[in-house]
Amino acid sequence: MHRAKRAVIMAAGMGNRMRPVTLETPKPLVKVRGRRMIDTMLDGLHAQGITEIYVVIGYQKEKFSQLKADYPDITLIENPYYETCNNISSLYVAREHIEDAIIADGDQILYHPEILAPEFERSGYCCRRIKEPTEEWLLTVEDGIVTKCSRSGGQDGWQLYSVSFWSAEDGRRLKGHLEREFEEKKHRDIFWDDIALFCYPKEYQLGIRPIEKEDLLEIDDLAELAALDERYRKYIG
Repeated sequence: MHRAKRAVIMAAGMGNRMRPVTLETPKPLVKVRGRRMIDTMLDGLHAQGITEIYVVIGYQKEKFSQLKADYPDITLIENPYYETCNNISSLYVAREHIEDAIIADGDQILYHPEILAPEFERSGYCCRRIKEPTEEWLLTVEDGIVTKCSRSGGQDGWQLYSVSFWSAEDGRRLKGHLEREFEEKKHRDIFWDDIALFCYPKEYQLGIRPIEKEDLLEIDDLAELAALDERYRKYIG
């Protein structure tokens, strides 16, 4: 078994699909029913004994000073590329910290910290088994190993969530691939998840951590935010 010793939380994005709320507040710092989204992830990591936490910031980076005051143990890493590059740039700037690590987006609401339990058998993503059609990334899993990923979704598969676990070996491999794609190939417009799932799939044997719908919620846009917290309904036309 592997054990996660640290975590990297991605929080540099501009949150365009949640405007106008995110015009003044970075998406991970948006409060849902009185609590910042990123707090749920930080508290969940602490509950699992993980206190070495790196938060990658970019958009309205100065707004994270209060987060640092509230969680003194976190380390903020600035992503200077956030305006012009996809999220590969955020993991690239944090690439020294991705061995034995959990990598997660900061704009999710974690309901059950148990899914962040640091022990894991193989590197891979939290996933939920679904039968209904979805447009989210969908994994095909055979004998516990991810064999295929569909960016356009589908049905009857494992929906990928933005929480993943990386062993020391796979973290080193991922670091090298990040440097190759970002520095050498100048691929600035891809997701960092593309690396293991599409760019170098034969060099990883990813697994999954099954979760339920009630464990973790990804809020994609303003309508989904307003459905959770009535204070934001005024922004819906």
